[in-house]
Amino acid sequence: MQKTLSPIDGSVYFEIELATPAVIDDTLDRARAAQRAWRSTSVADRAKILNRFCDLFESRRAEIATELTWQMGRPIRYTPGEVNGTLERARHMIAIAPQALADIDAGPKENFTRFLRREPLGVVLTIAAWNYPYLIAVNSVIPALMAGNVVILKHSAQTPLCAERFASCLAEAGLPDGVFQVLHLTHADTDKLIRDPRIDFVAFTGSVAGGHAVQRAASERFIGVGLELGGCDPVYVRHDADVAHAIENVVDGAYFNSGQSCCGLQRIYVHDHVYDTFVEGFIDLTRKYVLGNPLEQNTTLGPVIRTSAADTIRQQIDASIRAGAKPVIDESTFAVSKPGTPYLAPQVLLNVDHSMNVMREEIFGPVAGLMKVTSDEQAIALMNDTVFGLTAAIWTRDEDAALAIGDRIDTGTWFMNRCDYLDPALAWVGVKNSGRGCTLSVVGYEHLTRPKSFHLRTRT
Repeated sequence: MQKTLSPIDGSVYFEIELATPAVIDDTLDRARAAQRAWRSTSVADRAKILNRFCDLFESRRAEIATELTWQMGRPIRYTPGEVNGTLERARHMIAIAPQALADIDAGPKENFTRFLRREPLGVVLTIAAWNYPYLIAVNSVIPALMAGNVVILKHSAQTPLCAERFASCLAEAGLPDGVFQVLHLTHADTDKLIRDPRIDFVAFTGSVAGGHAVQRAASERFIGVGLELGGCDPVYVRHDADVAHAIENVVDGAYFNSGQSCCGLQRIYVHDHVYDTFVEGFIDLTRKYVLGNPLEQNTTLGPVIRTSAADTIRQQIDASIRAGAKPVIDESTFAVSKPGTPYLAPQVLLNVDHSMNVMREEIFGPVAGLMKVTSDEQAIALMNDTVFGLTAAIWTRDEDAALAIGDRIDTGTWFMNRCDYLDPALAWVGVKNSGRGCTLSVVGYEHLTRPKSFHLRTRT
């Protein structure tokens, strides 16, 4: 039996039986059988079903938002936003499917017809994380289905109801039996599933260690693996930035979702011309967060996912402090922030350098390190001094400078004057230890299909 403990109060919020070997085997057989018919379904007919899914999902916004808060602790004032983001991505990927999946004409050649066709891979296994449980899953689930694949979704044990919501809405929308299925699994059974020859592609979102485990499991088979892993994302507040706007956005980018975001801002480099003003405003705004019960509308910062995670975050902060970092937030001013609970106050660390945990590791909690720089060159060198590369951002009024600096940053997404957002029209991709592969945009469809060339001699 798999039990989901709510970070709100430690109670058992949901429990479900884990899949047995017989259930797993039957699920795979049904997926393979269903895919043969689904791949022959027209893109237009797939879109009709998946657009109905979107309408049904939207109609359940309130229930989904409340369940989400209970499962992973994000404040209720924000969880409806995940429903909105899920729908934005789903509808965009549905809308661009005819273009993305269309045959590619190889050009005229006398007596020949030549084109490339994108074929579905077959059975796609999506392994989704808990921190943005719908937004992560939708990145592969909807485009995989639109491309003619069938999907098996294995969701985090912390957010199993998200998988069930996908399944119920898709079934009610008219998706044929077996085209989308859910499995609740142990890590060992997930490893076995990846190795099964009936799986044709794995889309994984999670930790770097988890990514290595997935890659090892798939290494003896010639299948694709998409990995969206960790981050320790940087931001540069340039000398010409709109400082007030930068403060508001960067604070939100660092602490939204209690810092539990792979693309949240953790390393903040600020030009010395604006450093003092930025730091003062950053600290002031951080102190205005309301840490508490996420079911209350005035709460702006909820608990982290579990007490053990909070303990680890505190240890990482303490290690940075022992190395010389200066904490500026008094945890006692946040009444519910106490050791032995998942409730953790936001922290700002000054006097940091790249020998410290806060500037080297993915902390995955509400903490940010602020470091003074004196030039663009120094900022570029520091931003690239990391094993990660998911997103990076700059605050500046100079678009040309932003483009020039962005060309030199090793990252999957480069932002100017914003952060922590996925535009479904753009590819979501990481470099270095942040992963490989791509979701979203027309490029995302390339990873969920294979090219097949048609070379037809029309006259002999």
